[in-house]
Amino acid sequence: MTAPQELKGVMVALITPFSEGQRNIDRQALDAHIKRLLDAGVHGLVPGGSTGEFAALSTEERKQLLEQTVASAGGRVPVVAGIGDLSTSKAVELAKHAAGTGAAALMVVPPFYDAVSIDELRDMLREIHTESGLPIIAGLSDVGVKYLKDTSGNGPALTEMLFSDAFAAKMTCFNGWDTLTFYGLAAGAKGSVWGATNVIPELSMQLWEALAVRGDLAEGRKLWRKIFPVCKVLESYNYAAAVKTGMELRGWTAGGTRKPFALLQDKGRAELAAALKAAGIDALA
Repeated sequence: MTAPQELKGVMVALITPFSEGQRNIDRQALDAHIKRLLDAGVHGLVPGGSTGEFAALSTEERKQLLEQTVASAGGRVPVVAGIGDLSTSKAVELAKHAAGTGAAALMVVPPFYDAVSIDELRDMLREIHTESGLPIIAGLSDVGVKYLKDTSGNGPALTEMLFSDAFAAKMTCFNGWDTLTFYGLAAGAKGSVWGATNVIPELSMQLWEALAVRGDLAEGRKLWRKIFPVCKVLESYNYAAAVKTGMELRGWTAGGTRKPFALLQDKGRAELAAALKAAGIDALA
């Protein structure tokens, strides 16, 4: 089965599960998690982003993560490879690997230590696209950039992009900020890159069906009253750690985070458990 290559819908910003001691990627746990997400009906998988702790992975591990994700997806949904890096050469290496592995597109986080100019970033994206041939999720519409993931958390800015015919003619905008998911979908976003779906896949898909498919705003509001408190807690802590804690609270293997980060303890864990229970999700104490 060949996955649809046009990106839309609920695309999960995947975690990276680790084995005991966070020494290696737990491929078995990743496979089980992806199957769980696919059974819930998600529309795409996005490994290798910040939710997946890409900065804590070696280059070889990033390649392994993508390979396992593509294999586990089995062509049912498109896979978007996170390849952001501090250097163009490393990003190009990961992009070419992604193209050869079967990724549908690339998600490129710009260099995040030393500041780059707009022209330097355009050149980087152009080289990545030229070398890989894959469309890019990023923030510039020059060469190869087809999608934008808005993680600004700025509702008015998201609105301007969604309501701009000129912008829509250049690229597709996705919401990438959890607590704006309801608004983004209600305002017409074609999809959302959503980390909370790792924890609440069933509620995520119910929200998509209510807002994007049926246009049922009343039902969407009811669902969002359950989902929003969960997203709020996730965004209040280290995001990857909070998402993995939520999974562990549901009895799903996540494998902890790599140091210096750690799963939520005491107050944070209790807050997240309470939010999940209020949403009708069984959660461990």
